[in-house]
Amino acid sequence: MKSSVLYRIASVLLVLFAAGHTFGFRQNNPEWGADAVLASMRSVHFDAQGFTRTYWDFFSAFGLFFSVFLLFAAVLAWLLAGFPAETSARVRSIAWALAICFVAITALCWRFAFTTPLVFSSLITLCLIAAAWLSAKPRSG
Repeated sequence: MKSSVLYRIASVLLVLFAAGHTFGFRQNNPEWGADAVLASMRSVHFDAQGFTRTYWDFFSAFGLFFSVFLLFAAVLAWLLAGFPAETSARVRSIAWALAICFVAITALCWRFAFTTPLVFSSLITLCLIAAAWLSAKPRSG
Protein backbone atom coordinates (compact mmCIF):
# COMPACT_ATOMS: atom_id res chain seq x y z
CA MET A 1 0.00 0.00 0.00
CA LYS A 2 1.25 3.49 -0.80
CA SER A 3 1.90 6.08 1.90
CA SER A 4 -0.46 8.53 0.18
CA VAL A 5 -3.40 6.13 0.63
CA LEU A 6 -2.56 5.66 4.31
CA TYR A 7 -2.32 9.42 4.84
CA ARG A 8 -5.71 9.90 3.14
CA ILE A 9 -7.26 7.17 5.33
CA ALA A 10 -5.77 8.80 8.42
CA SER A 11 -7.11 12.18 7.29
CA VAL A 12 -10.67 10.88 6.90
CA LEU A 13 -10.45 9.09 10.27
CA LEU A 14 -9.19 12.32 11.84
CA VAL A 15 -12.15 14.30 10.48
CA LEU A 16 -14.55 11.65 11.82
CA PHE A 17 -12.74 11.65 15.17
CA ALA A 18 -12.96 15.46 15.31
CA ALA A 19 -16.67 15.44 14.50
CA GLY A 20 -17.44 12.75 17.07
CA HIS A 21 -15.37 14.47 19.71
CA THR A 22 -16.80 17.92 19.02
CA PHE A 23 -20.40 16.78 19.17
CA GLY A 24 -19.90 14.28 21.99
CA PHE A 25 -17.48 15.55 24.59
CA ARG A 26 -20.00 17.81 26.36
CA GLN A 27 -22.79 15.23 26.36
CA ASN A 28 -24.01 13.73 29.61
CA ASN A 29 -25.70 10.40 30.11
CA PRO A 30 -27.87 10.39 33.27
CA GLU A 31 -26.62 6.84 33.98
CA TRP A 32 -23.17 8.28 34.69
CA GLY A 33 -24.44 10.15 37.75
CA ALA A 34 -22.42 13.24 36.82
CA ASP A 35 -25.26 15.78 36.97
CA ALA A 36 -24.13 17.31 40.27
CA VAL A 37 -20.52 17.59 39.10
CA LEU A 38 -21.54 19.23 35.82
CA ALA A 39 -23.91 21.62 37.60
CA SER A 40 -21.08 22.61 39.91
CA MET A 41 -18.69 23.08 36.99
CA ARG A 42 -21.23 25.41 35.37
CA SER A 43 -22.28 27.36 38.46
CA VAL A 44 -19.04 28.21 40.26
CA HIS A 45 -17.58 31.38 38.73
CA PHE A 46 -14.10 32.73 39.45
CA ASP A 47 -11.69 35.35 38.15
CA ALA A 48 -9.04 34.05 35.75
CA GLN A 49 -6.67 36.84 34.73
CA GLY A 50 -9.41 39.42 34.39
CA PHE A 51 -12.10 37.12 32.95
CA THR A 52 -14.99 35.56 34.83
CA ARG A 53 -14.94 31.85 34.02
CA THR A 54 -16.21 28.49 35.24
CA TYR A 55 -14.62 25.07 35.13
CA TRP A 56 -17.20 24.23 32.46
CA ASP A 57 -15.70 27.04 30.36
CA PHE A 58 -12.23 25.51 30.78
CA PHE A 59 -13.53 22.00 30.07
CA SER A 60 -15.29 23.25 26.92
CA ALA A 61 -12.28 25.24 25.75
CA PHE A 62 -9.84 22.38 26.13
CA GLY A 63 -12.23 19.97 24.45
CA LEU A 64 -12.61 22.35 21.52
CA PHE A 65 -8.83 22.88 21.42
CA PHE A 66 -8.50 19.13 20.86
CA SER A 67 -11.12 19.22 18.10
CA VAL A 68 -9.18 21.99 16.35
CA PHE A 69 -5.97 19.98 16.71
CA LEU A 70 -7.64 16.92 15.16
CA LEU A 71 -8.77 19.01 12.19
CA PHE A 72 -5.27 20.45 11.80
CA ALA A 73 -3.85 16.91 11.89
CA ALA A 74 -6.39 15.87 9.22
CA VAL A 75 -5.26 18.71 6.96
CA LEU A 76 -1.60 17.90 7.61
CA ALA A 77 -2.12 14.21 6.81
CA TRP A 78 -3.98 15.16 3.61
CA LEU A 79 -1.13 17.47 2.59
CA LEU A 80 1.48 14.81 3.35
CA ALA A 81 -0.41 12.44 1.04
CA GLY A 82 -0.01 14.82 -1.88
CA PHE A 83 3.72 15.40 -1.66
CA PRO A 84 6.02 14.01 -4.33
CA ALA A 85 8.71 11.56 -3.19
CA GLU A 86 11.43 14.21 -2.97
CA THR A 87 9.30 16.41 -0.72
CA SER A 88 8.23 13.46 1.41
CA ALA A 89 11.88 12.68 2.05
CA ARG A 90 12.53 16.28 3.11
CA VAL A 91 9.58 16.41 5.53
CA ARG A 92 10.16 12.97 7.01
CA SER A 93 10.64 14.50 10.47
CA ILE A 94 7.20 16.14 10.27
CA ALA A 95 5.60 12.84 9.28
CA TRP A 96 7.26 11.03 12.18
CA ALA A 97 6.42 13.83 14.64
CA LEU A 98 2.74 13.50 13.71
CA ALA A 99 2.89 9.72 14.09
CA ILE A 100 4.62 9.93 17.48
CA CYS A 101 2.07 12.51 18.62
CA PHE A 102 -0.67 9.99 17.89
CA VAL A 103 1.21 7.25 19.72
CA ALA A 104 0.96 9.53 22.77
CA ILE A 105 -2.72 10.27 22.11
CA THR A 106 -3.42 6.55 21.84
CA ALA A 107 -1.65 5.93 25.15
CA LEU A 108 -3.70 8.69 26.77
CA CYS A 109 -6.90 7.21 25.35
CA TRP A 110 -5.91 3.80 26.71
CA ARG A 111 -5.29 5.28 30.16
CA PHE A 112 -8.11 7.83 30.46
CA ALA A 113 -10.76 7.38 27.75
CA PHE A 114 -12.95 4.60 26.41
CA THR A 115 -13.36 2.33 23.38
CA THR A 116 -14.40 4.74 20.61
CA PRO A 117 -11.54 7.25 20.95
CA LEU A 118 -9.13 4.37 21.58
CA VAL A 119 -10.16 2.68 18.33
CA PHE A 120 -9.96 5.90 16.33
CA SER A 121 -6.60 6.93 17.77
CA SER A 122 -5.18 3.41 17.30
CA LEU A 123 -6.23 3.23 13.64
CA ILE A 124 -4.93 6.74 12.97
CA THR A 125 -1.64 5.90 14.70
CA LEU A 126 -1.19 2.73 12.65
CA CYS A 127 -1.89 4.60 9.40
CA LEU A 128 0.49 7.43 10.30
CA ILE A 129 3.32 5.12 11.37
CA ALA A 130 2.96 2.98 8.26
CA ALA A 131 2.73 6.05 6.01
CA ALA A 132 5.79 7.66 7.59
CA TRP A 133 7.69 4.37 7.24
CA LEU A 134 6.67 3.93 3.60
CA SER A 135 7.30 7.55 2.66
CA ALA A 136 10.85 7.26 3.95
CA LYS A 137 11.62 4.48 1.48
CA PRO A 138 12.68 5.37 -2.04
CA ARG A 139 10.00 4.56 -4.59
CA SER A 140 10.90 2.26 -7.40
CA GLY A 141 9.76 3.32 -10.79
